[in-house]
Amino acid sequence: MPEGPSLVLLKEAARPLAEGRRITRASGNTTAIDTAALRGCRIVSVRTWGKHFLLELDSGCTVRVHFLLFGSWRIDDPKDTPARLSLGLEGGHAIDFYACSVQPVDGPLDDAYDWRADVMSDAWDAALARRRLRAHPDVLACDALLDQDVFAGVGNIIKNEVLFRIRVHPLSPVGALPAARLRELVAQAREYAFEFLEWKRQGVLKRHWLAHRQSECPRCHIPFEKHKLGHTARVAYYCERCQKRYGEK
Repeated sequence: MPEGPSLVLLKEAARPLAEGRRITRASGNTTAIDTAALRGCRIVSVRTWGKHFLLELDSGCTVRVHFLLFGSWRIDDPKDTPARLSLGLEGGHAIDFYACSVQPVDGPLDDAYDWRADVMSDAWDAALARRRLRAHPDVLACDALLDQDVFAGVGNIIKNEVLFRIRVHPLSPVGALPAARLRELVAQAREYAFEFLEWKRQGVLKRHWLAHRQSECPRCHIPFEKHKLGHTARVAYYCERCQKRYGEK
């Protein structure tokens, strides 16, 4: 599943080609949106919120793309497989979306999205994230980091790397974390997301993984644990020695 930083890269690539231009062609196997109604619309803005890619149109509607677990996109380089949504743009460019969810969003985006929750947004509010975490003290750290209402854009890579970086066991309830650890968890979710962005831009992201999909703890030199944990049941990679399980009785 593409995480928030990857969507920012898509936004950066799509904006020069799409923003301010009309849609000249729209097709695809989506049934959630009327592709015929998209033709002739001008793209007012290209935005992201967390894992959502957003094309705001002058019709008052926004096309929202969520890439789910296996979604992908291509710019001026279509695949041989059917696209969920294929858009031709003024100037001859095209963007194709595959194996994803395409939905309309009606009305202003500021009414639909809380930009303060997006870890990649200038409006990100760390104090709000801490308040939301404290309101649900029994939530496990591995689930809290994947809560898009708190950390929009954080996915499993960032989750695993942040918890390893701050030495917190994924099964720690957030209410058991000392105040300093909670602040560190919130701060690192955003900091790592921007490091992810730069490493992804340079094509070296995987070289920087210390925990995600790794077999051995680089601090303790013992095998990592690898299990599907929490309500989200996403795979966690963690060290039983150096990542403290807070709240354990």
